[in-house]
Amino acid sequence: MTKPVLLLDGASMWFRSFFGVPSSITAPDGRPVNAVRGFIDNIAALVTQHQPGRLVVCLDLDWRPQWRVDLIPSYKSHRVVEETAGGLPDIEEVPDDLTPQVDMIMELLDAFGIATAGAPGYEADDVLGTLATNERADPVIVVSGDRDLLQLASATVQVFYIGRGMAKAVLYGPEQVAESYGVPPERAGAAYAELALLRGDPSDGLPGVAGIGEKTAATLLQTYGSLAAIEAAAEDPASKMPAAQRKKLLSAADYIAAARPVVRVATDAPVVLSSESDALPLTARDPQRVAELASSYGVTNSIARLQKALDKLS
Repeated sequence: MTKPVLLLDGASMWFRSFFGVPSSITAPDGRPVNAVRGFIDNIAALVTQHQPGRLVVCLDLDWRPQWRVDLIPSYKSHRVVEETAGGLPDIEEVPDDLTPQVDMIMELLDAFGIATAGAPGYEADDVLGTLATNERADPVIVVSGDRDLLQLASATVQVFYIGRGMAKAVLYGPEQVAESYGVPPERAGAAYAELALLRGDPSDGLPGVAGIGEKTAATLLQTYGSLAAIEAAAEDPASKMPAAQRKKLLSAADYIAAARPVVRVATDAPVVLSSESDALPLTARDPQRVAELASSYGVTNSIARLQKALDKLS
């Protein structure tokens, strides 16, 4: 039986670990390691649950790409570090105690031999989208707490949504996306992206179409099938679209055009893997280094749990 490839949204997972695991979890020298412990424990849990043959941790090499900001200036602007005398830096606000833990996680992944992937000028969403869409050998499971990734759901790609925590995680295929959001089942993933565009997303600084909420957006997509067909109906005086909806959509024509490539994850990002293979290692590539790091960071038990999960794959 074909084993799936797990594509993990790295930042989404370690942010949730940081806020979900008590900050009282520290290394022997007192440094906080709650995100490190939570992240490694979650990988162990994912390996146990999904039994993958391959695994890639996908990274944000550019969390707010300029090309997206050029199209929608408000894109993620509320997440930028406050303005300083030198201007508005394009740096995401990250808790002080999390930044060094990301470095620890990256060290452990490298020592263990777990592949990472990134693309210059692109977000992790785009890395996930590119790898998932272009996978031809195995079924894909994308793991993220970001609902934007639901647009990747297809016949070969499922999205394991962890936004409410690992214990309440939900596996979405096209049928689940269609059922949950009322979008056309035959193109549920693409329709979800169009739903998000129409309703907007405050967490990403996307205003949406004024007066069009999620329910209205879903109804429009069910009625017309696609955003392109909705636009065509709005522009056609003979269509049966209510005048109020027509006016709202036509007024937002410039926003809709600009938002399309912003909301859609890229599927052609120049992804670079950290290693030649994304095969999930059954044992650490550098056991001594892993042991040293685990001891230094106080996560020996988490590494043991990960190894136990891997042992069950062999």
